[in-house]
Amino acid sequence: MSDALTVGASGPAPRFARLAVLGLGLLGGSVALAARARGVAAHAVGMARRAAPLEAALAAGVVDEAGGPADLPRLLRGADLVVLGTPVAAMARVLEEAAPHLAPGAIVTDVGSVKAQPVATLPALLPAGVHFVGSHPMAGSHRVGVEHARADLFEGRTVVVTPVASTDAGAAAKVEALWRALGARVVRRTPDAHDAEVAWTSHLPHVTAYAYALALGAAPRGAGELAATGFADFTRIAHSNPELWADILATNGKSLAGPIQRVADALGELARAVESGDAEALERLLAAARETLAEVAHAAPPQRLVPLREEARSGGPNPEIQAAPTSGRPPEESDPHS
Repeated sequence: MSDALTVGASGPAPRFARLAVLGLGLLGGSVALAARARGVAAHAVGMARRAAPLEAALAAGVVDEAGGPADLPRLLRGADLVVLGTPVAAMARVLEEAAPHLAPGAIVTDVGSVKAQPVATLPALLPAGVHFVGSHPMAGSHRVGVEHARADLFEGRTVVVTPVASTDAGAAAKVEALWRALGARVVRRTPDAHDAEVAWTSHLPHVTAYAYALALGAAPRGAGELAATGFADFTRIAHSNPELWADILATNGKSLAGPIQRVADALGELARAVESGDAEALERLLAAARETLAEVAHAAPPQRLVPLREEARSGGPNPEIQAAPTSGRPPEESDPHS
């Protein structure tokens, strides 16, 4: 299977009788809301472990029914599409709880931002006749929680689908059709290729921003008073949810090790030029950086820009931005993606 394949937008939109979202956060809630709004799912149900997201999802009309883990037999009865919207580290536990209640022919997918681990482990937890297809929408928001779910969250965004040799072809086609029906551009990657690529374009920017934020502890006391646009642009993703991003970064550690070392090497080279006052070397390095960035940015799909006065969405220059929640509550969704 090719590591990269763009999936066209042709074909009829899928119609699922019952969509079940396990993990009602921003992404899972947006899947349910978008599927209902576009007629992709006739009935949508959601599961969360806390009362607050369940109440918010019902109040906002995100789902038709909602409940906790004890309600899985009822929620999953007749479900032909199940979306895992929990953090990646929690997916196996949730799927083990759900598996006895899944009917043959059901399709399970996810919205996690790491793919090798889920694709390798989750299918073995499913009963016979139930199919798993990994997927990852490169979409999100600076706001956290199902109360911020949007029916248009996936419009114009890229969704990565990661079938492997053992994946049922019909199930993979239905998952791809699902995302296209929600307005997304679908591409295929192998799980390893996905993790290697997002390590560079999403996970490494977060590591770098967090490292800078940690280093700010040594900044002069009045430095914050002089912070301007450059500071705000660079540090925005360091406001991301720590629990969520610790899960993502730890799970993708194998793919991240090399990129982190390359950044360390580049910083070392720049530091040596700065310390020696070598303006010529600095100009050469900065010009090379701009050229490399232009090459990578040229390959990026066009993003629909959202005015600053509107609720910011992930994508654009930083495809996985998810700011920290305003309260201490744990995240329900598996992926910030921004």
